[in-house]
Amino acid sequence: MAPASAHDAVERVLLDLALEHQDLAALVADLDEAAWRSTTPADGWDVADSISHLWFFDTRAALAIRDHEGFARDTAEMMANFAKGGDPSVARGRAVSGAHLFADWRADSAALVAVGRAADASVRVPWYGPSMSLASFLTARLMETWAHGVDVADALGKPVVASDRLKHVCHIGVLARPNSYRARNLPVPEADIAVRLVAPDGSTWTWGNHEAPESIDGTALDFALLVTQRRHVDDTALVATGAMARQWTTVAQAFAGPAGPGRQPR
Repeated sequence: MAPASAHDAVERVLLDLALEHQDLAALVADLDEAAWRSTTPADGWDVADSISHLWFFDTRAALAIRDHEGFARDTAEMMANFAKGGDPSVARGRAVSGAHLFADWRADSAALVAVGRAADASVRVPWYGPSMSLASFLTARLMETWAHGVDVADALGKPVVASDRLKHVCHIGVLARPNSYRARNLPVPEADIAVRLVAPDGSTWTWGNHEAPESIDGTALDFALLVTQRRHVDDTALVATGAMARQWTTVAQAFAGPAGPGRQPR
């Protein structure tokens, strides 16, 4: 049985994940078929591809929480399909209407929240890289939902709305700093970098040693856009002080796996 603190952490993330789903749903609920095919900044993807990708991995996330062996079998099958070419995560969105895809995603994103709430908060969840605590795993799903939601908003010409849920995204971005270097076969700097961000409510969120000589300062929204590779650093107002801090802004990625392509300056 997990301690109360673990249950509380999972419940907080689940509430925020559900709100993130809700905000993205509001963006796409009433789209006509032409709008579903609007091109996003992600190379070769449209709005339907973005939602299809989220649906695909939300279903896998629920499976990973409730059935570790089933997830392992599904992963082997998915990797075999990847090896044949193509991206199975977008196949659904290219085979059905936008309205059908929306209904699938809303049902299965809600199912993910329900599965997360029913799980033991102390469980380790397998994924395509290292396993994670349940709270961290669900936080990663929130980050992915927000990041692809930015692509959808950009495609539809809608503003990216900042909320206090950005703290989850920024936190992952800070924790993922070592992988940002390893993904590019670069040495991981040992020195700390202070991160000071202005939250949407005007308060300050901080990470690292506040006395560190190197730092990144700016808004939480800009930092979240940077670490999810939804904006080039030149299109933010972030201030990086020190050579290592400046280097980090060129390689930052909140997601695991190989180096992402990033975005070109606008």
